[in-house]
Amino acid sequence: MENDKSYSRKHPIKSIIMVEVSFLLAVFIAGAIATINQLSYNSPILISFIPTALVLIVYFTWKGKWTSFGFEVGVVRTNWLYYLPLLAILVILCFQGFDYVPIETIAFYVGFATLVGFVEESIYRGIMIKILLPLGIVPAILTSSLLFSLTHVLNLLSGQSIGQTVLQLVYAFLIGIVLAQLFIKNGSIYPLILFHTLHNLIQFLGKGGSTAVLDGTVIVILALTAVSLALSLKKKYTNESIPY
Repeated sequence: MENDKSYSRKHPIKSIIMVEVSFLLAVFIAGAIATINQLSYNSPILISFIPTALVLIVYFTWKGKWTSFGFEVGVVRTNWLYYLPLLAILVILCFQGFDYVPIETIAFYVGFATLVGFVEESIYRGIMIKILLPLGIVPAILTSSLLFSLTHVLNLLSGQSIGQTVLQLVYAFLIGIVLAQLFIKNGSIYPLILFHTLHNLIQFLGKGGSTAVLDGTVIVILALTAVSLALSLKKKYTNESIPY
């Protein structure tokens, strides 16, 4: 593992490119398999994310890296106030309303959303932030957030309007920034996985009744939170080393 560490320290950009390309390639291959076999719309995620999750679990366990990549609980208890904006966003998203769905469908989406939350947070916050932090807090936050947004470019293929797609990309970018800031500030990935899971679950089960008011409110909350956390991080880490 020392050789792996030294490579990521010496070549952080190459390491990030390798991680991102490998992940996107898995998603594209899964999409091709699903299209050829005429599988359901969520099949590409299942086909690509399940093996990815297994690889992450094996890697974190084999190398003893769970703690290194943010799987710590203690810090959440003392810093829970920082996550209130995320709770507010979840509450606002609930105003879109929900459809009635069978209990088995709910159970499926709980597992589906948890899978997505674990994989994406482990990659875009845990692994990427860890690799990029030696380059500085700002490059780490912006790069991981941009790459996180890149995965949502696939929405362009869903037939929605360009305006809607741009809004989703901006939304994903702001969420990426806030989650990256929280990860750097508190060092725990658990609340981020929980938020990501609940966020996706609400969208899966919701009526999709999003409005300009709801979207605008969420974006304003994200923007204000990003600014607040940026000022907090600047103050905290001026003349101090990053805690990992």
